[in-house]
Amino acid sequence: MLRLRLAQFSLVLALAGLIVGCKSSSAGQVQKSNEAAPAVAAHSLTLGGYTTPREAYGKAIIPAFTKSFGADGKREVKISESYLASGAQARAILGGFEADVAALSLEPDIEKLRKAGLITRDWKAGEYGGMVTRSVVVIGVRPGNPKKITNWQDLAKPGVAVLTPNVRTSGGAMWNVLAIYGALLRGQAGTPAADEKAALDTLSKILKNVKVMDSGARDSMLNFERGVGDAIITYENEILVSKVEGKAHEYVTPASTILIENPLAIVDKNVDKHKNSEATLAFVQFLYTPEAQRSFAKYGLRPVVPSVAQEFESSFAKVEDLFTVRDLGDWATVTSKVFGKDGFYDKALELSQGKK
Repeated sequence: MLRLRLAQFSLVLALAGLIVGCKSSSAGQVQKSNEAAPAVAAHSLTLGGYTTPREAYGKAIIPAFTKSFGADGKREVKISESYLASGAQARAILGGFEADVAALSLEPDIEKLRKAGLITRDWKAGEYGGMVTRSVVVIGVRPGNPKKITNWQDLAKPGVAVLTPNVRTSGGAMWNVLAIYGALLRGQAGTPAADEKAALDTLSKILKNVKVMDSGARDSMLNFERGVGDAIITYENEILVSKVEGKAHEYVTPASTILIENPLAIVDKNVDKHKNSEATLAFVQFLYTPEAQRSFAKYGLRPVVPSVAQEFESSFAKVEDLFTVRDLGDWATVTSKVFGKDGFYDKALELSQGKK
């Protein structure tokens, strides 16, 4: 009987020890679960862009950057996006839209922000002169090219309905005019160079054929896709990105056309205000990585990084006479001479409307 009681007592002690051990273990687990999780630094920034590269940024580059930025688990970033015609986006930022990064169509739009004091550093100081992508101006045509369009002069023929945006709102429209202006003055594919008067006459006839002047290049492309017009003057990448989406567009690359160079800059005043320089600088640096440059190329934009440009060389049409704004003088010159009050464009527009 004594042995039985001792055995029972030993069993009770063992069970008590097991219970105590379980309680200690549970307490340890509770304590561990109550420990603070490692802090994740939250960052945010806003991209103010022109319309044509929205797919490249929204579908490829921004998702890749947010993944890369947060890869260590210690930080995360949220990027807000806004896309407008380049001139309209510049005016929005000037008017108080707090974009941290401005990705616009042409240099003068970035310069407006610099002159207003929103950009304080030398935005062109980098390896690529502040440019992040390139393209060329081309002519989109209907399947089979029924109007037999091969060059800029063909757009001046009677009965050819043309689309191009408004130069007062669209950087793309300005590139379109400069492509025609430069090509006519330089001569192309056996066509002798025109003088200013002949070039003015040709551009006025093209403008007379323009049926709709949208606010931006993307709006013009959407109208063309709806069946408006026989031809559209546009960025090469607008045609190529539509092919990525399965749309069968055709285009003609004139023998002489302009190299579009798209600038990007940090809007310093807004970055200072938001205290988000870490994420903003990281994002801008990411845009020049092979990964981001390949994404631009896949959505029809020509890379600025030479190794990636060479990798995608066969994806883009070769141009017999590819010129730049610098071949026409510089931006200050063409802005005044071509787009200034009573400049080349205004005169051509007045002629197209029957005014003298």
